[in-house]
Formats: sequence, C-alpha cells, structure tokens
Amino acid sequence: MRTPNLRRLLAACGLALATAGAPAAHAAGGTLVVGSTAVPRHLDGAVQSGLATAMPSTQLFASPLRFDDKWNPQPYLAESWELSPDNRTLTLHLRKNAVFHDGQPVTSADVAFSLMAIKANHPFSTMLAPLEKVDTPDAHTAILRMSQPHPAILLAMSPALAPILPKHIYDDGTDLKNHPRNTKDVVGSGPFKLVEFVPGQRVVLERFDKFFLPGRPKLDRVIFNYMPDLSSLTLSLERGDIQMLPSLSSPVELRRLQGNPNLVVTDKGYEGIGAINWLAFNLRREPLSKLEVRQAIAHAVDRNFISKALHAGFSKPAIGPIVSGSPFAAKDLAPYALDLKKAAALLDAAGYPAKDGGERLKLTVDYIPGSDDQQKNVAEYLRSQLKKIGIAVEVRASADFPSWAKRIASGDFDMTMDNVFNWGDPVIGVARTYLSSNIKPIIWTNTQAYANPAVDKLLESAAVEPDPQRRKQLYVDFQKAVTHDLPILFINEVPYRTVTSKRVGNVPTSIWGPLAPYDEVTLQ
Repeated sequence: MRTPNLRRLLAACGLALATAGAPAAHAAGGTLVVGSTAVPRHLDGAVQSGLATAMPSTQLFASPLRFDDKWNPQPYLAESWELSPDNRTLTLHLRKNAVFHDGQPVTSADVAFSLMAIKANHPFSTMLAPLEKVDTPDAHTAILRMSQPHPAILLAMSPALAPILPKHIYDDGTDLKNHPRNTKDVVGSGPFKLVEFVPGQRVVLERFDKFFLPGRPKLDRVIFNYMPDLSSLTLSLERGDIQMLPSLSSPVELRRLQGNPNLVVTDKGYEGIGAINWLAFNLRREPLSKLEVRQAIAHAVDRNFISKALHAGFSKPAIGPIVSGSPFAAKDLAPYALDLKKAAALLDAAGYPAKDGGERLKLTVDYIPGSDDQQKNVAEYLRSQLKKIGIAVEVRASADFPSWAKRIASGDFDMTMDNVFNWGDPVIGVARTYLSSNIKPIIWTNTQAYANPAVDKLLESAAVEPDPQRRKQLYVDFQKAVTHDLPILFINEVPYRTVTSKRVGNVPTSIWGPLAPYDEVTLQ
C-alpha cells in the first residue's frame, strides 16, 4: 500500500523511467579536484562512518535511495518503493539496467547482502537494528523485513549510509572491515570508478560509462586531494589547483575566501549531516556528577560570544541535541543564559564555596586536535570563563585524534570538547549519545555515562512511532529533558561551508551536500 506522499514520489519516478531508454549523452566533462584535510583509511562506507570515507564512497557505490534538499527521498538504485503503513516492511524495486563497474548486474541479492553486512559492521548500531532479513523474490525486488516499526528506514537508504556492495566480491568470508577490496580494485555501481587510491594523498576516480542514469555523470574525473594543512588547501583553491573545498569551517579562511570574486561560498547541503560542537561532561566523576555544577558551567558560557567573536559570525549557537535545520528540532528550548552570579550561587549550593584566592575546584578539558577554531579555541575560552566563577581549568592537548579518542572512550576525562553529527534522523546519529544501553568504551557512543530511564523511554518510543507528529513530539520532549539534565553543554552548530570555483555547476546542496553523488556536477 502506498501513502499519498509515495504516490507523488512514484509519479516522479515514472518521469525518470520514461527517459531510461534515451541514449546517454556525455556533456561537458572535465576533471573536478576536491580538496580535503579529512583522510580516509579506506573507501567502503558500509563499515565506516564519517566525512572522509563518505565523500569518495558515495561516488563509487550507489545506494537504494537519495534525498533532495527538502528531506524528500528520491529514486536511485531503487526506481520505486513502498513502505508498509506499519513501517515494518520496505519493498525496493531495483532498476534493471544497473551494473557494477566490472559489468555484473546489480541484483536484489547484492542489496540483501549489503544491508545485512551494514547492520553487522557499521558503527551506527541503531540504524538497521530492527532489520531482520531481506527477502529476494526476484532479481529486482528486495523486501526489507523489520522486527518493529522503523520510520528512519528510508533515510537509512541514503548514499553515505547504505552503499550497495557487489556480493560476488565481498561475500568471500573475509572480514568486511579489513577486506582488501576496500582499498584496491574497488568495485561499486556508482557514477565513478576507481583509478587510484594513494592513502593519505589522493583518490582518483573516472567516469563510469555504464552508469544507470542516462547522461550522467557529467564529469570525466573526480580527484580527491588530501592535505593536512588547511592554509595550503585554501591557497590551492585560490590558485585554481582545486575547484571544490567542502566542509570548511575555519572563520579565518571563510572570511578570506568569501571576498574572492572567483569563488562561491554556500552553507547549503549540511542539514542531514547536522554537526554540533559541544562540551561533554563525565558524569562518573564528582563534581560533574552534580547537576548544579554542570548548570553553573552552563551559566558561565556565552554562546553568542563564541559564535560572533571566536567564529566571526559564521556559526550559530546550539541549544539542544538536534540541529536547528532538522525537522525534529524543538523551537522552544530555554538556553542557559550568561549569568556569573547565578553560576556562583549554584556552586555554593552544590557544596563548593570559594576558598582563599577565589578557587572552588579544579577540572580538565580535552579537545579534538586539528580543529583549533571549533575545538582548541573554545576550550581556551572555557578556561578563562570558568576562572571567573572559581573553577580552575587545565586545557589538555592530545597528540592526535586516536590519542584523544582513546582517552575519551576509556572515561579518562572530566570535560571534553567534541564534534558530533546528527546524521539526519535521531535514530541514526542522536540516540547513540544518550541511550543508557549505549554506554560503551567506544568513541561517539554515550561516553558521558548519562542514564535517565525517562529519556531512554522517549528515544525508544520515538524510534518506532510511525505517526510523524507524535514522533516529533517525543523528540521535543527528549530535547527538553536532555537540556535540563545537561550531560552535554551544546555550544554551536558547526559552520560548514562548501567553497567552489565559479566554474563548478550543480554544486551538491541536497541535505547530504558533499556526501551525495556528484553525478550532476559540471565544470565549465
């Protein structure tokens, strides 16, 4: 049974199908060079999350669906689909002309294998948790059977989250997370195929002439160039050596590039990613286990100063766990206003009076290395602000990201700056941080050790609620509870921008932005 919205979508699919027999016309062509500081370990988004992997993975691997800039699902490998009224069965009707880069057809067996592999291996354990099996009644029909209603299932079919792997290559008994074909001779069915992968340096892709969408991709090649130094990347963009720089958040670089008449800067395309910069508290430790202490810290922080002064106005304050651009965002959350007197009173009430010299207690704050604007600079600001209410803060540096991640995952911290993504639906990217069942020694789980049975119930209910309005209200109640409990102090929404040469057309600005396929991008 199709819902009214799906009827409209399927009508749109019909238009796509009407052109399926048209001859493929190769348009302008050219080579798009994309710059990034985020270096992928491998190219398989089925077993790895994050920007670094997703950008090349979504060019190599196609997914069942893709999304537009209004959060609407669009056909991709699946030319049409039906979601049952109870949100427990999703039927995908696959295109009959889709082939992998080695010429083998894409079938329902590949979809079934891939989705169960993602469930078993992807770090987002809640994303496909309800998926029990995938039936394959014929080569072009895949029926996803779920143990409970799963309203996030359509979004989970997105390019960065559900790459369809060739079963004939990956189903060989090798551990998927360490499969040699994740880095060499990678075969997908996306718009581009792999030419070269030099870890830490570049990924070179070329047009796949048998891509299932007629006349696409428009480009001949896409090259991802990796440089650890952001200044070098921006200089390369200004010189014209690269034509696209996605996920840029440095206020210094953005302010400079924004004034360049040869470049275009856009903030569109990051709604699905939903990046939040925040301060996480270790609730296992006193004094941060006391709500009054966390509230005092919240009242000592001026989010507007951070956004306006430290981020030059590019970022916006974050006041809750769901970004403002999400359809699930609560509009009436009450942020903790800057109030140093109230902060001091809260510390007094918590049993931490000022001693001689004004000091009340000592804490440490960690930060992710490599992002000074969003991390280190905010940590230094926190040190100066908290000193005003008698909290002496030591800012601790980590040698590299793995060192920071190990420290936080093991619970060896008081407070830490962090940068975490919503990933579109709260089931996928939000709940992991707050569910008490997800307190694990793994980074980007509930490393705060936050446990509130009422919040668990809200998240569990919202995850299976098929009615959109009731589901949103459950998430609104969740946001209010979390902002009251303060396991995390939300600082700002990360001001990601995509900067391109004016020569680039059809810049990817769907809800997944640079994590979407570049099949429509052109270069003049």
